[in-house]
Amino acid sequence: MPQNAHQSDPANRTRLRWRARRGLLENDLILTRFLDAHEEDLTDDDVDALTRLLDLADNPLLDLVLARTEPEGEVDLPHVHALLARLRKA
Repeated sequence: MPQNAHQSDPANRTRLRWRARRGLLENDLILTRFLDAHEEDLTDDDVDALTRLLDLADNPLLDLVLARTEPEGEVDLPHVHALLARLRKA
């Protein structure tokens, strides 16, 4: 299995995990559980989608993860929708 840019750079993996630590406990638990289960399988598109989601404030992020809202604007992208579907199952 070829390694992608995210998986081949330990610093990128550490940075992503650090960014997943959130102010809202619910976000922190969901994101940490997801990374614990799937971090080694993330593609560069997955990492881009997660990075876009982590750029959101805590409450809008939680609303997306809990399917209270759907992505809009800059996060309304197919790979973001795909990652959200996986997060919602976590």
